[in-house]
Amino acid sequence: MKHFPIHVLAFLSLAGAAFTQEAPKLLRAGIIGLDTSHVPAFTKLFNNPEADGDLAGIKVTTGYTGGTDMPASKDRKEKFTQQLRDMGVEIVDSIPKLLEKVDVVLIESVDGRIHLQEAREVFKSGKPVYIDKPVAGTLAEAIAIFELAKKNNVKTWSSSSSRFGADLIAMKGNAEIGDILGVTTWGPCSYQSGTPDLFFYAIHGIESLYALMGTGCETVSRTKGPISDLVTGVWKDGRIGTYRGIVRGKSEFGALVFGSAGVRQGAKIISYEALCRQIGKFFRTGEPPVSEAETIEIFTFMEAADESLRQGGKPVALADVLAKAKAEAVGKLNQ
Repeated sequence: MKHFPIHVLAFLSLAGAAFTQEAPKLLRAGIIGLDTSHVPAFTKLFNNPEADGDLAGIKVTTGYTGGTDMPASKDRKEKFTQQLRDMGVEIVDSIPKLLEKVDVVLIESVDGRIHLQEAREVFKSGKPVYIDKPVAGTLAEAIAIFELAKKNNVKTWSSSSSRFGADLIAMKGNAEIGDILGVTTWGPCSYQSGTPDLFFYAIHGIESLYALMGTGCETVSRTKGPISDLVTGVWKDGRIGTYRGIVRGKSEFGALVFGSAGVRQGAKIISYEALCRQIGKFFRTGEPPVSEAETIEIFTFMEAADESLRQGGKPVALADVLAKAKAEAVGKLNQ
């Protein structure tokens, strides 16, 4: 019998373990709300046979159409539902049936007003949940969702894809920019009746603003016109961040960052793939890439902007808006 040195035996043992190691368990993903273009786009990314990294090992297997009377929902849900059928995704007629067949959940309903209702059902299962923007239809409902998640010991998070664009990320910690002293972001701005103005589409630009500025905004003021919608926030350290919603005219995303060392413009690209990689990583690790505190402040910022408009553009304190919403959230938790 041939004898091998100890270091060779150790190498052979590790190599054998590598060959016999099981591949990560396939996570079956279910999508609730098939009324947004995100649904087929995300499914293509996860179900791509050549998916790699954090996209690999997750397959969208089941969908529930859902939907509401919001035009953006009722006018598109059948089209996107059929696209998922064509991709081999099973469509079921209720959230409980979907939960029986999946390991992880994406709430994609384009109408944020039903996210609390949907989350209430899903959280009981204990499965991790990504909630697409907007996280809810009101700030109070957003607070209630996160409180329900904690009550049910469920991991959840929400974000726009805008914060994960490579161009935006390159602006953070950039020596040529230095410390970020102020930011202006912009993007397409359209509204949906029944929800605060900025929740529906302006959230992309405001999410970018927060990705660069961080939390700590104290007051918000807003001016709304037929061509643009301008929101200005003053942070507790004196920095100023602004969002310009493009209502009419050439519509694109972007950011202008003012730093201690330089000024730079960029962040035009929003990446679904980058967002889905973050979703995949979350489903594997249980660690949300965006904190509850930051998401709540983003939605406080947007509701404060509505309140400022009602007050003729006066600065509104985020703390006051948040306190009122927390009181309202208590009632929603008990519904």
